[in-house]
Amino acid sequence: MGEAPVPGTGQSLMLYRGKDDFSIKITGGGRSSVELMNSRKHGSEDALGKLPCQRLKQPESARVLVGGLGMGFTLAAVLATVGPGAVVTVAELIPEVVEWNRGLLGECSGHPLKDKRTRVFVGDVDDLLVPDAAFDVIALDVDNGPEGLTTRENDQIYSLSGILKAAAALNPGGILAYWSAGPDRRFRQRLEQCGLNAEEISVYAHGHKGARHTIWLARTR
Repeated sequence: MGEAPVPGTGQSLMLYRGKDDFSIKITGGGRSSVELMNSRKHGSEDALGKLPCQRLKQPESARVLVGGLGMGFTLAAVLATVGPGAVVTVAELIPEVVEWNRGLLGECSGHPLKDKRTRVFVGDVDDLLVPDAAFDVIALDVDNGPEGLTTRENDQIYSLSGILKAAAALNPGGILAYWSAGPDRRFRQRLEQCGLNAEEISVYAHGHKGARHTIWLARTR
């Protein structure tokens, strides 16, 4: 249904529609096609948006940054958890992904881009990670996890300097949340090296069985 080049690579995202689902795959760059996400398997994307916001003392007026729009499920979960006074910014590097979510793909997650609390930034989420940006939650799902799959530039998000940069963009008591396809002991150690209390949570991709993904929640000590 759609194709979008991944900036700075020889790869493309491909949007497919099945009988009862949508999927986004990445292809090119010397690799065979790999499915990145599927509209029937979004339990961990929901958790990335819901879990950090549930831990806030004042979710009704939270300022949240979501890095990576995907199929919109993380954004939708944030919006369902915070209150009417919240402002939720979603950063998406690939313009076509935003357009897919404004169209038919948006039905899967309930069209969260139409919510009046949503702000859309088309560009690199790293550009919004500036000191004193005053976010209460920063939820990042920009790649397959610390072991990047799409672009090497995403590796910066998971580096020591990237973690410190994200932490500096939080309000006191704010929470960093990271999505990963699997656990990574070294990344948890990296979070703790940055002076953060890290919690690693394993969640099902779909329902209550099958593949599990990893969510890290990190607060300043």
